[in-house]
Amino acid sequence: MDVVLRLLLRFILVPLGYLAAVIAGGCVILFGSWKAGTLMLSDNPDAVSAGLYGAIIAGPILLVVLLAGMCLPASIGILISEAFAIRSWIFHAINGALSAWVGWQMFGNFDQSDLPLNEPRYVIAAGLAGGFAYWAVAGWNAGFWKPVFARRAPASGNPFNPPAPTGT
Repeated sequence: MDVVLRLLLRFILVPLGYLAAVIAGGCVILFGSWKAGTLMLSDNPDAVSAGLYGAIIAGPILLVVLLAGMCLPASIGILISEAFAIRSWIFHAINGALSAWVGWQMFGNFDQSDLPLNEPRYVIAAGLAGGFAYWAVAGWNAGFWKPVFARRAPASGNPFNPPAPTGT
């Protein structure tokens, strides 16, 4: 029964972790690469309106694009971590960075210009932030079949001097 409850919990935590990862990565792209926060704090009214446009209009569009575009690359790493109960933050951070880079390569140069939409360092930073966010929500307890807080069996004592058999 405990395994079934952990499995049902994974069906809730994994999508929530993926959503947290996409939001964290989107914030890195929006405020790091697109500099929406810097534009909103500028003295130029045109820059302020461009920053607000980026945060209010382009932000949700970026979120939807990232939700759709990163789903396949990220799900491969998520399935591996769930199958083998990999709970390492390093694995999830690398999975996020690799998923972001693969997704960025799939959507690169779609407007027939040779200018990339984002710089590679921001894409990798968004993937790392997404990987950490996923780990914080769902990755730290990956693998439904392996309990997180399992009780250990008491030690039998000295391995060189086992206890004497009891009974008959």
